[in-house]
Amino acid sequence: MISTLKKNNWLLAKFIILVTILVPLGITAYELIVLKKDSVLFLGDFHPAVAIVVLIYYAILLVIGILWIITQLKSVLQLKNEKTKNELLHLQSQVNPHFFFNMLNNLYGLVDVDSEKAKALILKLSELMRYSIYEGERGTVYLEEEVEYLKNYIEIHRMRYHKDIDVKCNIDIENNKPQIMPLLFIILLENAFKHGVENLRDKAYIHLNLRTDKNTIYFSIENNFDESQLSEVSGIGIKNLKRRLELAYPNMHRLTFTNTEDIYKANLELQL
Repeated sequence: MISTLKKNNWLLAKFIILVTILVPLGITAYELIVLKKDSVLFLGDFHPAVAIVVLIYYAILLVIGILWIITQLKSVLQLKNEKTKNELLHLQSQVNPHFFFNMLNNLYGLVDVDSEKAKALILKLSELMRYSIYEGERGTVYLEEEVEYLKNYIEIHRMRYHKDIDVKCNIDIENNKPQIMPLLFIILLENAFKHGVENLRDKAYIHLNLRTDKNTIYFSIENNFDESQLSEVSGIGIKNLKRRLELAYPNMHRLTFTNTEDIYKANLELQL
């Protein structure tokens, strides 16, 4: 049924195109061959009623053509938006899976050693998983929710490490309740633990700063690391983050990294 309808529409379109081409050609040929004129003024010698009908036909055709172009542009934009949305959802689904797997392995070994600590970790982990699964699928979340997620992530790492970690969070959010795409900052925080705290026996630190200023969010995170353990290969997490920022905040973000001796710093600026 649908294919038959499309076929009929295409036949109608071809008929209209054919008529549109043949009308001016026919009039021109008639005046040149039959009336044997040296030059032709389109519709100049025809009855005004005929000229009006032809002009109305072309005016209607012009309107239909413009509407068709607008419809096609809307379809292309809608398709592009759907593609962007699907790619964003796919990228968000890749955030933190290896972290959860690692935590489950740690919990497995901790259950028999310290069951109370294992229970506390399970509760914290469930909060992180709930946020990643449910809030992570939303288009935007309140910045305060994202901050709470980061704090839970930090708390879990404090519980699992058997060493002192200097973690400082300086949060300054205005009361206008800004909203952002979920799970944007977690990659940077995760890298600070993975490439910094993970490989240092002592004096490991992470300093996180987040503040808002009108319609701008400033996020920075600094950590020390062991130079001998630093990988030169850029992880998939950073590539993921860069692509998400390109899709969600085109020309409205700035992500930079600085590496000085044994200190690594990441800065992210978002325009809302």
